[in-house]
Amino acid sequence: MQLVIKNLSKTYPNGKQALHNVSLTIGTGMFGLLGQNGAGKSTLMRTIATLQDADSGSIFLEGIDVLKQPQEIRKILGYLPQDFGVYQNVSAEEMLDHIADMKGIGIRSERTSAVADLLKRVNLYDVRKKKLGSYSGGMKQRFGIAQALLGNPKLIIVDEPTAGLDPLERNRFYNLLSEIGENTIVILSTHIVEDVSTLCNDMAIIGNGEVLKAGKPAGIENELRGQLWEKEISKPDLQAYLQRGLQVISNRFHAGRLIITVLSDIAPDETFTPKTPSLEDAYFRLLSHNPLTHKNMPAHV
Repeated sequence: MQLVIKNLSKTYPNGKQALHNVSLTIGTGMFGLLGQNGAGKSTLMRTIATLQDADSGSIFLEGIDVLKQPQEIRKILGYLPQDFGVYQNVSAEEMLDHIADMKGIGIRSERTSAVADLLKRVNLYDVRKKKLGSYSGGMKQRFGIAQALLGNPKLIIVDEPTAGLDPLERNRFYNLLSEIGENTIVILSTHIVEDVSTLCNDMAIIGNGEVLKAGKPAGIENELRGQLWEKEISKPDLQAYLQRGLQVISNRFHAGRLIITVLSDIAPDETFTPKTPSLEDAYFRLLSHNPLTHKNMPAHV
């Protein structure tokens, strides 16, 4: 099973071009879409989810023309948007039953069984009678995944699902998404590099509405092998290294000192040491090569 996106473009009425000739082929499993806020990730997710139209291009899933047959794709789609709201005074059990009914599970006994199974799967069964307003952020996200899984969808889209979660809830969410992705296409849209490196077998990096790089995380990392060097410096010295013309792709603090990462075919000088590349390094290297994304890069990572 494959989701095939070809030459997808979208420009909003205010002139903002959110997508520009985006082409991706996404197979079964976890696929990470990595990019900064405003890179075009949510626009792409909403377009795949048939919540907005594209100006041009096409999306196909197993013979279904997503843009021309929205009702057909919605039958096999599960979607957890970035801002997933819940009815505060309704229980998880009641809300899932209502959503199951809207998704076409008309027989009461089937809905009851499906709801109970999903609540157990996301570890919310013991609190199924509690109001959704009393849930923690992580519990609400797990409820969001439960509603997305109703009806055994073939395609699941989750947009920024771990933002705001504490480390324990994030780990639980990782485990749940990994389990789901074994037999389903799951697209994980995020600006958090760890989400992609932890969960995904395939990925794409998007910036300024364009696909900057696509492939397997390990392969994207390895493209930088032998080209990264790091050094611990004092913060006031950073400008001097930039003025030397060094390509500083990222910097981070450790024990009060600044460590810079430089992209170069050879060591800038004998004071630099080789660095094993990470997906984060590859991500920031691509952003540093794109002027429109580079200006919005975090100063420290």
